[in-house]
Amino acid sequence: MEKLAIFGGDKVKTTPFGTGKRFGDEELQQLKEALEQNTLFYWFGNKVKQFLDKFKTMYGAEYAVATSSGTSAIHVALGAAGVGPGDEVITSPITDMGSIIGIVFQNAIPVFADLDPHTYNMTAETIAAKITDKTKAVVVVHLAGNPAEMDPIMELCRPRGIKVIEDCAQSYECFYKGRRAGTIGDFGCFSLNDFKHISAGDGGMILMHNEEDYVVAHKFADKNYNRFSKNPQELRKIEYIAPNYRMNELTGAVAIAQLDRLPWICERRNVLGERLTAGIKDLPGIQIHEVKEGNKSSYWFYMFRIDEKAAGVNRADFAAALTAEGIPASVGYLPACVYEYDMFKNLEGFRGTHVPFNLPEYGREIKYASGDCPVAEEILETSIRLNISEFYTEQDIDDIIHAFKKICAHYAK
Repeated sequence: MEKLAIFGGDKVKTTPFGTGKRFGDEELQQLKEALEQNTLFYWFGNKVKQFLDKFKTMYGAEYAVATSSGTSAIHVALGAAGVGPGDEVITSPITDMGSIIGIVFQNAIPVFADLDPHTYNMTAETIAAKITDKTKAVVVVHLAGNPAEMDPIMELCRPRGIKVIEDCAQSYECFYKGRRAGTIGDFGCFSLNDFKHISAGDGGMILMHNEEDYVVAHKFADKNYNRFSKNPQELRKIEYIAPNYRMNELTGAVAIAQLDRLPWICERRNVLGERLTAGIKDLPGIQIHEVKEGNKSSYWFYMFRIDEKAAGVNRADFAAALTAEGIPASVGYLPACVYEYDMFKNLEGFRGTHVPFNLPEYGREIKYASGDCPVAEEILETSIRLNISEFYTEQDIDDIIHAFKKICAHYAK
């Protein structure tokens, strides 16, 4: 039996992980063209328009709006969905704050639904348990490139008039029953920040199905200015407050070039992620990140769970052993479920106030506490996260699998 590196044995991973350049001449050429326009404003230039046309074609969507970030994309979708004071929006307790910020800024109440223990996504059943007469929308987070089970969610929400917003920040080119995540709900929101499959530094976009949603979303992302009217007096006919979330031409230029790389990036991550799953799924105590049959993940990261009793080792020691073998591993994903953050425990949405939790439009008492979503909490308490990169080689994945087998064999003795 091989001696673990953490106890003085030889490391499994003795060569660097594969790396590569995310940006190149294609991005430089697009930036040059953007600057030569002599404008960087999206409405006068062509780069943001080209990017949206290219993205719509790739995703088979009719309408799209560009934004300054993935967070702002979700906020715009919520605004276009009519979410406002006193409404409830159901979302995942394991997500970035970008999924939450727009809800609170609309003076609505975030409500958290529990997750499937294996896919780490909300389900129709967990969402149904949280629906009330105040539920206006659901923000479905496709975590780490793994699509949620959308058909039952849509069947639950559509008859009730509940808008479904897909948070695809981590989930480019992931497929649910042959359909791309982001094209199934009422709105699909994406991110271009530096920690996603593709990057333009920041930026985001929203896909939608009908012209009415498109017009409202477009205005909402641009201070409620009506860029479509040929009457100059209509431009600033402001009916209600809306933020300034416009994408600029430099962001759009980089995004155009990045889109050309996207299919390869996501396909490569899928191949590597599936290779890793195949290599570790039968090891004692290892619970893989499940991708349902008929679906396809683009593996923004790889998160598995440890059954400590079956594995014979606790999570912290397993992660430490992986790291010692040259495989960087971190426990969990978030430090806690979102509803366990101070702003929810203290009901302080805006600094120094209890808004929106105490608004008269809501008229109900709400409390957030540990135990609200027990499965989600268990996921965070038992999971270990690994990086996946499109630049990894097959040997890199084989080294990870070797490290898993070495550690499992040691602790199963």
